[in-house]
Amino acid sequence: MKDTTDEDFIRQFDINVKGVFNALRESSTILVDNGSIINLSASINHIMLPTYGTYVATKAAVEQLNRVFSKEIGDRGINVNSVSPGTTNTELFTFEKPQEIIDRLASLSPFNRIEEPGDIAKIVLFLASDDAKWINVQNIGGNGGMS
Repeated sequence: MKDTTDEDFIRQFDINVKGVFNALRESSTILVDNGSIINLSASINHIMLPTYGTYVATKAAVEQLNRVFSKEIGDRGINVNSVSPGTTNTELFTFEKPQEIIDRLASLSPFNRIEEPGDIAKIVLFLASDDAKWINVQNIGGNGGMS
């Protein structure tokens, strides 16, 4: 955080918090009753890595927005949850990252691999299903047990 500029701080909050806030507000008028809202948080919130202060603050804010919004919209049977991916094999994550670092991060999971986008998609699909209707205001750590 000590090297984060005001511009970086504002940009991260605009994308990660303001974007979710606007989507939640809009969903209150267009989402059908008994629907589901699933936002993304981050498993890194619990690891406390240097330089990630602003990012984890934005994801913590998303989780708090979920808690409050669920109280505002819950009488319509809409559940509000989030998923916290861990290290995910995406182009953004792997871009110019040495394989040694990727392997080290993979070793943080008992499965000894980083997750694939499909791993997260399955969790989101479940949370959007009727089988998950009683799951509400939860943050699911979709990270393969990363610690």
